[in-house]
Amino acid sequence: MAGLGTLEQLGGDQPPAMEILRRGLRQSPELRQGLGVTVLFALLSALARLVLPVLIQQAIDGGISNGDVNVGFIVRASVGAAAIVLVIYVLTTLTYRRVIETAENTLLATRLRTFSHIQKLSLAEHTANKKGVLTARVTSDVETLAQFAQWGALAWIVNSSLILGTLVVMSIYSWQLALLTIVVYLPLLPILRSIQRRQLKAYNEVRSRTADTIGLTSEAVAGAATIRAYGYQESVFDQLEDGNWSLVDAQVNAHKFFSVLGPTMDLFGGVATGAVVVVGVLLGPDVLTVGQATAFLFLVTLLIQPISQLGEVLDQTQTALAGWWKILQMLDVEIDVVEVDDGIELAAGAPSVELRDVDFSYRTGDQVLHDVSLTIDPGTSVAIVGETGSGKTTMAKLLARLADPTSGSVRVAGEDLRDVTQSSRNQVVRMVPQDGFLFDTSLRENIRFGRPGASDADVDAAVESLGLTEWIESLPDGLDTPGGERGEGVSVGERQLVALIRAELADAGLLILDEATSAVDPETEVRMAEALDRLSVGRTTISIAHRLSTAERADLVVVMDAGRVVETGSHSNLVGNGGIYANLYADWIGNTRSVEAL
Repeated sequence: MAGLGTLEQLGGDQPPAMEILRRGLRQSPELRQGLGVTVLFALLSALARLVLPVLIQQAIDGGISNGDVNVGFIVRASVGAAAIVLVIYVLTTLTYRRVIETAENTLLATRLRTFSHIQKLSLAEHTANKKGVLTARVTSDVETLAQFAQWGALAWIVNSSLILGTLVVMSIYSWQLALLTIVVYLPLLPILRSIQRRQLKAYNEVRSRTADTIGLTSEAVAGAATIRAYGYQESVFDQLEDGNWSLVDAQVNAHKFFSVLGPTMDLFGGVATGAVVVVGVLLGPDVLTVGQATAFLFLVTLLIQPISQLGEVLDQTQTALAGWWKILQMLDVEIDVVEVDDGIELAAGAPSVELRDVDFSYRTGDQVLHDVSLTIDPGTSVAIVGETGSGKTTMAKLLARLADPTSGSVRVAGEDLRDVTQSSRNQVVRMVPQDGFLFDTSLRENIRFGRPGASDADVDAAVESLGLTEWIESLPDGLDTPGGERGEGVSVGERQLVALIRAELADAGLLILDEATSAVDPETEVRMAEALDRLSVGRTTISIAHRLSTAERADLVVVMDAGRVVETGSHSNLVGNGGIYANLYADWIGNTRSVEAL
């Protein structure tokens, strides 16, 4: 099976920052669109800032000479300076607007690209990774790119250009003082490099702890009823507290580097200014005029700003790169259920089903299915039974191609599902999952997911065909009753009934029903059994069942044990033969009678 393991295992050690940046830019073409014009605006803005010290120098040296003041020249220089300031304002505004637009487009595309990739991953990958980790990839990790894309990336370009341009102008005024400034700031480079490496590692840990915290919180919110019912509040709170403290420790460890950067930058800036003043005085007026000395100090101040900002930009960059690396890890996970565009189209109607020598393993666990072979004729009603963990649900998900076998093949209507187009498979094969998942919208819209674009009349016809009109009319708002988040607005049994109507509307030839009658009350079970009988007419139906009342009505019973098919046959034959199914049935009958006696 493709893939190497969980996301944390897949990525290994985090690569250097430049490698992440190069890979991230390749994965985000939106970030490069219009980049040339944006950078040009930013560079012109930086260049305009360098003109101001020159104008100041000209105003002082040209406007004041031997005690005479050339008012006209000073006014012209001042007007020029004002014009430069206006140009800086316009260019900065245009640059920022372009950066924001590019950043938001990039974030949108990255989020959608990552979400789409997660949706294409197989059952094995979703099982191997916590839901919180997958959610963090498209939420908090993408958000770490926001400030970097909006400001940080451009700040590197502008500040680097401003630093280089300032040093060039300094050299024109006095190469000695320019060299002195470089010497003062030179030790800063290895310090920044050391901090950058440590920061990147620290922020990678922050992203991991953030994903864990999101997972713990999501699990606690979703399981609130169970937590309260069993008195787990304190235990769950302790887990959340430990998780959040772990995140706090990671954040503090990461931000301690930023706390060092600011004072370090200020220290070097102060030393540079003091050194330039002292050496400039020693060189005397023969080397620098008053205007040039003043302009040089302005340039030193101008140099301090971008160098000081490097600390904040560096901190922000490490956060972004850590998040970016997590996203790249996600995108590196190989999609092992590969859809074919020009594949086979299945014919409508009830198909045959065949499993040939099927093995299956999850990423982080032992082998689940072992050499499973099974043939199901068209229009057959099949019940797959077995103890918990015998591989029943895994088989159902292979039949729906939520994953591909590790070896062997799953064939529908004689065709390997790997060779069938996704659209054709979705039309012919439909699965009703165990939890009867509903979206946070009306029951009508939830049913319409079975066939997008279906009319209200189509939905009503699907309800009527399953004999569920009376049940729908008993609901407060009928089909307009809200399903609630994750279907919590209705009962478990009602969610499963909605899922059956959805399957009827889809009109698929092969129905896979995963525990369709589990966790329902007797009245709902009777209603569901009737609906299932109607739903199965003219279709090949495969039901994964714990309640053996489903197996009693099936044409064929398939018994699973430890990932293998150990018995097949009709209900009556298997009961008469004695064996695993006979024992399961006897236990089920005994439990049912015990419940009835109560």
